[in-house]
Amino acid sequence: MECYNCGADIGKRDICPNCGTDVKLYKKIRMASNAYYNDALEKAGVRNLSGAIESLKISLRFNKLNINARNLLGLVYFEMGEVVAALTEWVISKNYQPKGNIASRYLGEIQSNSTRLETINQTIKKYNQALLYCRQDSRDLAIIQLKKVLSLNPKLVRGHQLLALLYMQEQKYDLAKKALRNAGKIDADNTTTLRYLKEVNIEIRENSPNKKQKNEELISYQSGNETIIQPRYLKDNSAFGTIINMVIGIAIGIAITAFLIVPGVRREAQNTAKEEVVEANNTVASKNQTISSLEAQIAEMTAQINDAKTNEEGYQSRISSYEQLLVAYVAYAAKDTQTAGTALDNVNPDYLTEQSKQIYDTIHTEVNAEYISTLYREGTSAYSAQEYEQAIEKLGKVVEMNETYEDGNALYYLAQAYRRNDDLASAKIYYQKVVDLYPGTQRAATSQNYLDAEQ
Repeated sequence: MECYNCGADIGKRDICPNCGTDVKLYKKIRMASNAYYNDALEKAGVRNLSGAIESLKISLRFNKLNINARNLLGLVYFEMGEVVAALTEWVISKNYQPKGNIASRYLGEIQSNSTRLETINQTIKKYNQALLYCRQDSRDLAIIQLKKVLSLNPKLVRGHQLLALLYMQEQKYDLAKKALRNAGKIDADNTTTLRYLKEVNIEIRENSPNKKQKNEELISYQSGNETIIQPRYLKDNSAFGTIINMVIGIAIGIAITAFLIVPGVRREAQNTAKEEVVEANNTVASKNQTISSLEAQIAEMTAQINDAKTNEEGYQSRISSYEQLLVAYVAYAAKDTQTAGTALDNVNPDYLTEQSKQIYDTIHTEVNAEYISTLYREGTSAYSAQEYEQAIEKLGKVVEMNETYEDGNALYYLAQAYRRNDDLASAKIYYQKVVDLYPGTQRAATSQNYLDAEQ
């Protein structure tokens, strides 16, 4: 073991022989990290992958430089079909230990296989499209898209889970159970899978034909305080006897009602009414206070819900930034500048760790110049082809990235595209920027003429 302060070999000593630093606590932290790493190995060996992930995350909290734990976490993610998460861990691992790191081989194998890179890209796009269909309540389209995702990446556990959830909403419980079993083959002890499976089994039992038939053969009704359950169909060979019994029963019922039940019911109703009046008078006084208290509780709970939503949105934004960064990394490795640039546009650097920011800065620097050039070329081509909406989209991104790109040509063509698309209000904004930034030029004079014409 090396000293965290000077890097010297400390062996079994609690004090570094080189710099004199007390390393007792440091050794305990390293041992705890290794213990959770070993626990994760055991869990992964019995395909408890979600349990292994939790143990590895704890291991890395103790020691973020535990390269073995981080590489294993990447492998577990990869086995669950979470390729983006796997690449993230391997990239971070490689940044911590550039030399002699097996993560370099993992990344190299993926980067060298253009087909696999394309498959990863398609999987991400189709899964995101499936999520969009779910939000739009287009379950049929979401199911079709998820089937495509799983054909490309059959190990994607969350894909199987989402497919099962959609089948459950469609009340196709047999198909849902099949999807959950497929998920269980990959990650045996996934709590989400087990919870969904339990719900599916309950629904299957409740909708069993034998149970329905059994229930349909019985009827129940109330008789006083008792519940009477009897077969729906009774056979009585004596029709005359049935009629006689019915007549006698009706007569007895009328007599009991007239002489016993009705007077008692009237007295009970009068007493109940009096008690309710007294109770109401006693309750009214406290109602206002109770309502005020409830309103305060509701306000507090509403605030808590809003805070939770805000935190959830922030968490989702953070995850989205990391996912987009990895999409950019994969595209960059495949020399797909367009995809890499688009993904980087969706990354919020504020959500990234220092190591992830370094990756972002590296890709952004190398991709940005080519990306903006591609956008400008596509934007001007779209303008020439009179495809003004597409021109606005492309040139708008160019101007957002660099307002003065191509010595103001991007601004000018964007204004022109807006004008030809009958959006004069937006056109005037960019014509004015051309006039302000490039006075005395032909573009500024032309822009001013358009502005004057719209006065």
